[in-house]
Amino acid sequence: MAKRVKPRKDQKGQNLSQNWKLIFLETLAETSNVSEAARKSGAMTSYAYKWRRESPEFRAQWSAALLEGYEHLEMETLQRLRFGTPPGDTKFDIANALRLLAAHREAAAKEKARQGKRDKAAVLASLNAKLDRMRERRAAAERLLKEDRVIEIIPNERD
Repeated sequence: MAKRVKPRKDQKGQNLSQNWKLIFLETLAETSNVSEAARKSGAMTSYAYKWRRESPEFRAQWSAALLEGYEHLEMETLQRLRFGTPPGDTKFDIANALRLLAAHREAAAKEKARQGKRDKAAVLASLNAKLDRMRERRAAAERLLKEDRVIEIIPNERD
């Protein structure tokens, strides 16, 4: 059984396990819902917000978890827009998902920028890999055009 943390005055009646923050952050990443994350972790919502205010590390983890949650929501929304909602699945409201994504777009962009500042090399590597894939697709398209004896319509790109 998980070791219990001694309750502080501002969390009267709470008997939190030592890993409450981990549970909170995992649930926040899954749901993007602070109330649900607090409920699952056993913490009061106000206590979680207090930790966010007082702990820069927890605040950064919270932001990263929300960003992950918004990315999950964005991917799920795109999938449902492309392939539809499975029959009998009424839990997903695409219109509300789009409103939520739009409302939090700026916060997600700020978090991505903050994370990017810490790992510039990874961002550059990702961009270079993307450019390489684009060049490979272009070369493949040009080969196909030549095989079909089609006039070249894609101008040569100089690197």
